[in-house]
Formats: sequence, structure tokens, C-alpha cells
Amino acid sequence: MIEESVAPLLKPRRPAVFIDTEAKLAEACAQLQHESGAFAIDAERASGFKYGQRAYLLQVARATGNIYLIDPATISPSFDPADFNGLARVLASDIWLLHAATQDLPCLAELGLVPTKIFDTELGSRIVGLPRVGLGAVVEHYLGLALAKEHSAVDWSKRPLDASWLQYAALDVDVLHELATQLENDLKQNDKLDWALEEFEHLLGFKPKPENPERWRTITGLHEVKAQQGLAVARAIWRARESLAMKLDVAPGRLIPDSSISHVSKTMHKTRPELASDKAFAGRASRSYLDTWWSALEEGRAERELPPLKLANSGIPNHRSWPARWPQANQRLICARHNLSNLAKELSVPLENLISPESIRQICWIEREEASEDQIREELKGLKARSWQIELITQVICESIQQSPNFKLPSVEPETTTDD
Repeated sequence: MIEESVAPLLKPRRPAVFIDTEAKLAEACAQLQHESGAFAIDAERASGFKYGQRAYLLQVARATGNIYLIDPATISPSFDPADFNGLARVLASDIWLLHAATQDLPCLAELGLVPTKIFDTELGSRIVGLPRVGLGAVVEHYLGLALAKEHSAVDWSKRPLDASWLQYAALDVDVLHELATQLENDLKQNDKLDWALEEFEHLLGFKPKPENPERWRTITGLHEVKAQQGLAVARAIWRARESLAMKLDVAPGRLIPDSSISHVSKTMHKTRPELASDKAFAGRASRSYLDTWWSALEEGRAERELPPLKLANSGIPNHRSWPARWPQANQRLICARHNLSNLAKELSVPLENLISPESIRQICWIEREEASEDQIREELKGLKARSWQIELITQVICESIQQSPNFKLPSVEPETTTDD
């Protein structure tokens, strides 16, 4: 039942125990074994401060008992999974409750912590049709509580951890059991629980996308670099920044920002003093590691195997080029997106949760005489669509492909007002 009034939740409603030694961790694991209920789990990272996405604090709580705030960086400075084997065994014994599981699963797996079953309150909130799915909004919707937010962007790698930060962190798991119960009831009432459970099962196989070897091309402002030699310089400086960031365990953007890399790639300074005196070449490490940046600039300028201005497309062409070059595929895409969007609205499910944008494009790209439901169903299976999605969208996609040659988007009628 959704509460009407909103009350601030400023501190956890049960004891929060800080765990920062191997002995304390072993004791916490023993306590968790004797407590009951699902494991509410959260992790705090130091995004924007440290290199990578390591977990610098773990919050764990069962339905009964304490909230355990575990400091993996102090327990195991090398973040060795072997140091968390006992915790991993305990956590594998029951379902995990997480909010936005894909954000935390990679850093938990880095510590050897892997779920056997998941209930994701963020994903469930999407499927049930809530307009806002952040933890604070969902807690407010179902529990009538307002979570404190003042420490959401702190540097969790700092030690010692501030007591107010720990109190804030404990709140995230303090509410998860009640939240999951309310959400599960809502999913049942809307005949969507089976959809959600299938999505949660799919999450168990979640893996982050493999690192793109051309990730340097995501540098902000790189589109302004029009010469291949300039791209070679950008690539060399980006690689130097990654290497130094990894060595220093610092977020790359805290050394020099993307804007500095793209600026140097356009300016192509001829001398080291010229680079040093350029005020547009900014960042905390722009002068203290000037030798690093200058060496990378020279390396890029001397590069003879130049990167292409644009990458050759290894899959289907970018859909933005379809209207001019592949108008029939574009018609199929427009029609399918329109009809699937209408279906998503009817079901109160975001379109991206009904079917991924990439899956729509993959199916609409194919030229075919006709689209049979069996054929589309097999293609959706190959694209890792879940059974509930396939059941709902197969017929709509088939009809869209058949309608597409003569399809025109409905015009939006202007709103009219009438005088009383």
C-alpha cells in the first residue's frame, strides 16, 4: 500500500555495524548465517575520483539483524577475492535485493561476490510502470519515506570514512526489504510479476560490455579534429593518460580533461615550451606531468599508421544514415518504433524494456519478402529477447513490416483551447 505522506528517513532504523578487519568480517559472516531473509546489498564506488569502478564500501543486511557496512579497501588493500570467500559463500545462500543491479554487479564480482538469484527494485519499478525509478523516488512512492541525499557524490575511497557518510550508506539497504515486498505485490496486481522474474533471471548472466579498443574516440570535442595526424596525437595522449591514471589510481579526467586532449590535437604544438605556456591545456596534472604529455604528443606526430577519420561499420549501418541510403529499412524502423511505442504505452512499460533499440534496428534492417511470426520469434530469441517480450511484440513487428511501405507517421494535431 502506498503511503500518502512523506517522512524524512535521516538515519537507519536498526544497528549499523562497521566492518574493517578480517576478524570482524568473519564474525559478520557468522551473524549473517544465523539471520534470516533475503540479502539487501548495495555498493559505493569512487567514480570520478579513482581509476576503475571498485567497491569501496559494501552494505549488507538481511530481513532480521544488523546492517553490515563492510570496508573492502581496508580489509584487503589489494582487493583480493580470496579475502572475501567466506562472505561469498554466505551471500550465495539466498536471494539478493539490489536497486539498479547492473551498476553494482561488476564491482561485487571483482570481489568474488556473485548472486544465485536477484530481485532488482529499479528494474521491477520500470516494468510496473513507475515514471521515476531512482531509489529515492521509488521509496517515496511505496514507503512514504524521503531518503537523505547529501552524500551521494562523495569520494568513498577516502579513509577514515565519515560517520555521517556511513549512516547515509546504511539507508540504502535499510529500506530494500520493505520496498521489494511492496513492489512485488504491485507487480502481482498488474499481472507483471512473471515478466519481472524473467528479467531478474536474465540479470544473472549480466556482463559489462567488453572494452572498446577505439574508446579514445569518445574524447569530448574530438569531432573538431579533422586531420588523421591530429587523431593520432589524440590517441597517443589518451593512452598516456589511461596508463598514468591506472598507475596513480586516479580517474583519468582528474589528470587532464578531454577538452585539453582535443585542443592539443588541433593545435599540434611544435615545442615543449609552447605546450607548457598554452592556458587552454589545463588540468591538475597538465604541468606536473608535462613530460608525459609532450612525449605522447611527439609519439602521435611521428605515427605513420594513422587512424581513419571514421571507423568502418562492422555491423549494420548507423540508423541515422538510413533515410538517405536505405529508405525501405528506414520505413520499417519508423513504423515498428511507432507501433511498439504505442504498445509500450498500453502496457505502461518503457519501450527500451519491452525491446532494446538495437534489436529493433537489427530486425528492421533485414530485407525480406514477408515476415512470418515464426521467423521474427527466432530472430528475437537470437537477440536474447526474453519469452515475455517475444510473446508481446512478435505480432506487432510482423504487422509493422507489412505496413511499412505505405506507413506515414500520424500528424500531431495542435492543442485547442475553448473559452468557458
